[in-house]
Amino acid sequence: MIATMAIVSMVTIIAVRPQSQWQQQTLGFWSLLVAGWFAHQVMLRWVDGRPWSFVGLARSQAAPRRLGVGLLVGSLAILLPSAVLLLVRWLVTEPGGAGTGGEAIAWWRYAALMAVFFLPQSLGEELMSRGYLFATAREAIGWRGALLLTSVIFGMLHWWNPGSDPRTTALVTLAGIFLGGILLLTDSLYAAWMAHFAWNWSMAAILHTAVSGLPFAAPGYEVVDGGPDWATGGSWGPEGGAGAALGMIAGLWLLLIWRRRRMPVADETQRVETWRNDA
Repeated sequence: MIATMAIVSMVTIIAVRPQSQWQQQTLGFWSLLVAGWFAHQVMLRWVDGRPWSFVGLARSQAAPRRLGVGLLVGSLAILLPSAVLLLVRWLVTEPGGAGTGGEAIAWWRYAALMAVFFLPQSLGEELMSRGYLFATAREAIGWRGALLLTSVIFGMLHWWNPGSDPRTTALVTLAGIFLGGILLLTDSLYAAWMAHFAWNWSMAAILHTAVSGLPFAAPGYEVVDGGPDWATGGSWGPEGGAGAALGMIAGLWLLLIWRRRRMPVADETQRVETWRNDA
């Protein structure tokens, strides 16, 4: 996948020639998505002969209920703790800039740009962290081992982001467990994608705050740190603090209760039979 991503990124940059950092990042995430999809196509269809359901990407696994669950859990897990931090003034609002490109921009247009930015970014990262790698690791070492392995990798992939430190890396690793748990409980990588997207989009488009240490020039207002970093995340953004950790843990707990009541969990034997039937 890394080789494919490098080739796709190089071809895209040469062909499009982005002028700004915003354009470069957007094209980079679209390149990651294309590379991830192509790598999965190669491994599933041409190497292993597996169906897309093996990685949680069958058409049936994109059911509206699963997508809705992902969107709801992903957004509320960060918005509710952030609302509490705003109430106690550990997060505060300040006047914001003009917008991502420096020009005056309406909120709805900025929110749409954030969706264009984060939809490919979140799916590309899900394909890399919780797609084929997660599915094959699950077969080899079980779901617990796969969850731990991919979450640690996910955390380390963010080590080079601005403001990263051991605390933020631990929180991103917990985010990997959060997203992997959504994948396991919904049996849908689409649901994990929606949760990942909703989490990032909520921080950028609603809170107007940094996302994994990456600042965005939001219009109108921005939410900034006004309390202890261990709670608010500091310059990393709210996802780097204890509030986000509690939100993710509570979100998984509620999702587990919902799963047990609404969708009985299939055991590993049933999953294998489903993959064979889909093949």
